[in-house]
Amino acid sequence: QVQLVESGGGLVQAGGSLGLSCAASGRFSSISSMAWYRLAPGKQRELVASMNSAGRLMYVDFVKGRFTISRDNAKNTVYLQMSSLKPEDTAIYYCNAVAVIEGLQYNYWGQGTQVTVSS
Repeated sequence: QVQLVESGGGLVQAGGSLGLSCAASGRFSSISSMAWYRLAPGKQRELVASMNSAGRLMYVDFVKGRFTISRDNAKNTVYLQMSSLKPEDTAIYYCNAVAVIEGLQYNYWGQGTQVTVSS
């Protein structure tokens, strides 16, 4: 099993920056991919950015040029550096990981961290 713990959420002003981190722990062979999702008030949860073990990156168009996802494989940690934040970015941000355990892939979620951007 895998546990994911997010940190770094908080309150920032529009135009500011904030960095999130998510650390994976437990017993697994590898983490094949890690990603950040967010859930805004009144909206469906959406994918923000992802990165697999080979370094393939994906960003939604709304955050390209503002957000950067990175991984530290040695620490089993994924980061999301956010800049030029907008009030529309206000949401609960969730870490997701796909872990390989005995040859099978399993999907795990963190509890989320609140990001609030004031205008």
